[in-house]
Amino acid sequence: GVMHGVIEFSDACLDAGIKPIIGMEGYLTRRGRSMRDRDGAFDRNPHHLLLLAMNQTGYKNLMRLATLSQLEGFYYRPRVDKDLLASHAEGLIALSGCLKGEVAFYLEKEAEEAAEQAALEYATFFGPDRFYIEIMDHGLPQQKVVNPRLIELAKKLGLPLVVTNDVHYLEKDDAESHDVLLCIQTNKKLTDQDRIRFGSPEFYFKSSLEMAELFKDIPEALQNTTSIAARCDFTFPASQ
Repeated sequence: GVMHGVIEFSDACLDAGIKPIIGMEGYLTRRGRSMRDRDGAFDRNPHHLLLLAMNQTGYKNLMRLATLSQLEGFYYRPRVDKDLLASHAEGLIALSGCLKGEVAFYLEKEAEEAAEQAALEYATFFGPDRFYIEIMDHGLPQQKVVNPRLIELAKKLGLPLVVTNDVHYLEKDDAESHDVLLCIQTNKKLTDQDRIRFGSPEFYFKSSLEMAELFKDIPEALQNTTSIAARCDFTFPASQ
């Protein structure tokens, strides 16, 4: 929901010979509600959507979305609504998000019609070539259920697939330390049952070989990672 540190991030990538891709995981209000609504029963848990800047226009739109989500849409998280998203979609590539993305959320609940409607809506905002159905596999039971439905939906609607991996720590062996840090952050004990858990040790920075093995059955979704990287070509002016 924020764009903090993107200039430092970009500089560090360039210094290391890595192409930086500037983006933001946005938080989107649910059920078409306005970002100015603040009702705990509906507005506490927004949907997730990954937004990537293709060019300077996209970067400016990201900044505008991040700013307004804080100043006008903040409720537990900085949120935007679909009207704002649609009016600031130029220059952006959108990925449908994790299990908390709107499309996956509906598919997990077996609400195929609602998932299809949401996917078509995003494809209208961004264009069918700039909205990707996103697939993740961290070994979670929900993903085993949802991923085949996501693939089926993408094929039905003619939308491109892309694979990603949610990264919260660098190495697989860091999972235990990450779990401890979560407990510290939320004032919980490791033995507490009612606490935040990630459910698997797979939220680390996987190599391209690991990703290729994990998603060998959908090679086109692997290839689209490089396609997206090639299309994202924003760089900061040298004076910055």
